[in-house]
Formats: sequence, C-alpha cells, structure tokens
Amino acid sequence: MHSGSGCNHPRTAHPWRSLLPHLLALLLLRLGSAQSRGVAPRPHVTAIVGQDAVLRCHLSPCKDARSSDIRWILQRSGGLVHHYQNGVDLEQMEEYKGRTELLRHGLSDGNLDLRITAVTSSDSGSYICTVQDGDGYADAVVNLEVSDPFSPIIHSWAAGLAVVLTLLLGSFVIIVFLHRKRVTQRRELKRKGAQLAEQNARSERRDLKLEKQAAKLVEQTEAVEKDNSVFKEQAEEMCLRAANLNKLTVESLKRTKDVGESSSLSPKGIWGFPWDGMLSDLITHCLFFLFQW
Repeated sequence: MHSGSGCNHPRTAHPWRSLLPHLLALLLLRLGSAQSRGVAPRPHVTAIVGQDAVLRCHLSPCKDARSSDIRWILQRSGGLVHHYQNGVDLEQMEEYKGRTELLRHGLSDGNLDLRITAVTSSDSGSYICTVQDGDGYADAVVNLEVSDPFSPIIHSWAAGLAVVLTLLLGSFVIIVFLHRKRVTQRRELKRKGAQLAEQNARSERRDLKLEKQAAKLVEQTEAVEKDNSVFKEQAEEMCLRAANLNKLTVESLKRTKDVGESSSLSPKGIWGFPWDGMLSDLITHCLFFLFQW
C-alpha cells in the first residue's frame, strides 16, 4: 500500500508521448490477467465522538467499481460494516445499520470511500476494505481512532457518582440494621413489659387475697376480743360474787366463832372444813385471772 490522492486527480504528462500507444496496447493485452491493489491514502483516521468519519480507499490502477462486490469489514469481529454489490446495499451488522454510506459518486473512479455517521468510542478499530470483480480482488486496511474529549469528565463524574452511590448504599444498610435492631429492642421491651404487667397482676391478686385474709383475721380478732370482753365481765362478776361470798363467810365464821367461844366449839367444828381458807384462795385466783386479761 502507498499513499495517494485518488484516481481522478490529474497526473504529470510524460514527455515521451510517442510510447503511449504501445503502452496502451500492452495494457489491453494483459487486462485479462491483471489484478488491482487496494490503496488506503489515509491508513489512520481520527475522529471525535458524535462526528462523521470517512474511511478512504481506492483501487490502483483506477477502475470502475460500480458493478463490483465491495465490503467493509470490522477486523476484530469479522462482521460486515457495509456491503455493496451491483448498486445495492446488502445486510450489515446491527450496530451499524443506518449509520454507514458508501460514497457512490466516486465508484466510477475506483474510490471505495465509506462514511460512518455519529461515531462512538466503540467504533474505534481496524476496518478492512475488500473489492472483488470477476477474478480480480483487492483489499486495504484503515484504522479509525475515536476520541472523547468529555471522557475524563464523564469518568470523574461516574467515579463521584459511584462514591455517592456507595455511601448511600452503606447508609441505607446501616439505617436498615439500626431499624431492625430498634424493632428487636422494642419487641424485647414489650415482652418484658408484658411479663412485668403479668407479675404486677399476680402481685395485686396476691395482695387482694392477703387483704381479704387480713380482714377475716381482723374480724376473727374482734370476735375473740368481744368474747374475751364478755368472759372478762363474767369473770369480774364471778369474782365480785366470790368476794361477797367470802365476806359473808367471814362474817358467818366470825359469828360462829363468837358463838363457839360461848359454847366452847372451834370454827372447824362446822362440818370439819376450813371455809375461810378456801374462799381466800378462790378470791386470789380470780384476781390473778383478771390481771392476766
């Protein structure tokens, strides 16, 4: 391959015009076996994202390519970027549909230029231009480099966005963890509160039962005190009667003594019992019993 400016550009005239007819005759004689070469005048093409890029290729020597089979192939995948045959555009790769155009106005001069519109970073790579006509075959390689001036900014923005999303995701995970922990704590507090409420209810029932028992004991105590009061009154009455009886007995014994002295009889002579001692003991016991109460 060599750089050139196309098939339709003027060339410098040879000074030996007399040899031109002979050269033409020789060319006609070898036309059947001659084979063209594909030439890429600009083997390296640069473009910016969003712009159009023209991949240039032409036949050398110049030849009408309108009836040829022309293919532009993406080298890294082998897929058809554009396929032209006998004036008709055929099937091509999905990602290039509607984005490529074979510049047909130069086909008659052997130019096989391809325009790719709105290039993207993924369009960067090597493209092979092939042409076949009968037994003739030619090819050439053109490298396309697509640059994106906003790529660093986009990358920086994407990196910042990734950091923000990471922070948001981390914050979300922490919030979910704290929320679940708080819910668990609330459930535990509710469970403990229910247990305490049940214990309080049991304590209240126990206290109520104790209060009832205490009230019953108070009633029983009051009844016992009432009975003791009645018994005390009866005991006092008995002691009073015993005291009166003792007094009467003493008086009787005194009278009896007086009578005995007069009749020379002892107080024990009456039925043979010491009545004054027994009555004194009875009175003493009654008084002791009263003091105990």
